[in-house]
Amino acid sequence: SANIFAQENKPKYEMREYFFVMLKKGPNRSQDSVTAMKLQEGHMGNITRMAEEGKLAIAGPFGDNGDWRGILILTVKTMEEAKIEVEKDPAVQAGRLIYEIHPWWSARGSKLP
Repeated sequence: SANIFAQENKPKYEMREYFFVMLKKGPNRSQDSVTAMKLQEGHMGNITRMAEEGKLAIAGPFGDNGDWRGILILTVKTMEEAKIEVEKDPAVQAGRLIYEIHPWWSARGSKLP
């Protein structure tokens, strides 16, 4: 029947674990504008490094200037490795940003590597 055919042709997805990082405003945001700019440059440098090393699937800021500042989806193997990568960020080290990390599953081929 047509129903059996449709079930047989359903795409099959392989699930993969990623690490979802929520970046939030940290407690230390009183830097002068020059220091804040240098921290932002270092933050972007850390994102670029992770992408070049194949550890980052996607990243981006929120556009509403709220407490949530941005997200990262990391392709690393463990929670510990995710923490190590995020803690290399100068903005995190300075307390300008804080973070939460959660394991997150998605199907391979759903726009993420």
